[in-house]
Amino acid sequence: MISQLTGALVRAVLIMVLVATPSLMLPHVSSDTTQIVALVALFAAALTFFEYASTYPGVVEFRDAPPFNRLRFLSLFATVLLLSTLVRGQSQPTTLTTFIEVLGSRLGEAIDVPYSPVRLVVLMLPEDISLEHLQLVRTASGISYMISLLTLIAFVASMRVIGWPARIGTFNVWINLPTFDPTRGGDVVSRLQRDARFNILLGILLPFLVPAAVKLASLAFSPVTLQSPQTLIWTMSAWAFLPASLLMRGIAMSRIAGMIAEKRKQNHMAAEAELLPV
Repeated sequence: MISQLTGALVRAVLIMVLVATPSLMLPHVSSDTTQIVALVALFAAALTFFEYASTYPGVVEFRDAPPFNRLRFLSLFATVLLLSTLVRGQSQPTTLTTFIEVLGSRLGEAIDVPYSPVRLVVLMLPEDISLEHLQLVRTASGISYMISLLTLIAFVASMRVIGWPARIGTFNVWINLPTFDPTRGGDVVSRLQRDARFNILLGILLPFLVPAAVKLASLAFSPVTLQSPQTLIWTMSAWAFLPASLLMRGIAMSRIAGMIAEKRKQNHMAAEAELLPV
């Protein structure tokens, strides 16, 4: 019980640090913004603490199936931290911020090919945007998109190396998939496979659909410029993190469906062996 509460408290503090990182790193943050960020950070920390301190599941998936959520947190934290450092360097340049800007610029240029997600992000900006800001957005999108790709590679590698989730012990579907009701109509394996395919497809399409949707919305409303530093950081982080998270969820659900199907096959073979005459 003590270890569970300690782990929940540590996770809550880490979530609070994640939410507050841009406000802590960026200069000239207004007091109103600081108060709003502090309120959001406290709410996120409280939600995380009660989720992991409780015995019963809430809304967080794969709660007891590391390193799924750990990889997602590290991915989002690395993205927010690097983008905050990048934006800070626009007004207070240092050797570190210059290095991140040069590295991100190379990544953005490498990924900025026709019909790529980074190219679509650049194209969703207004035509009268300054060249400096356009390069900043391209650099931020290149960094965030590359981190999301590395996260997917790390997750797939962990499945191969540690045999996730088979080697973490008994996988409890109720705790790790609280929004999935196995008692609802239909075969569990078929439903898991269907949900997996949907998440994978949505995760692949989302980096392309979001810029297109923003560009269409700008025709009827004011165009999105991402001039605000915090808006740029959180928009680019969410744009890369959410598709990667959906892809990870789809891959994980497909793996779980395969495990259940294999377990059924083993049980069926064992039952047939018992019925065979000696």
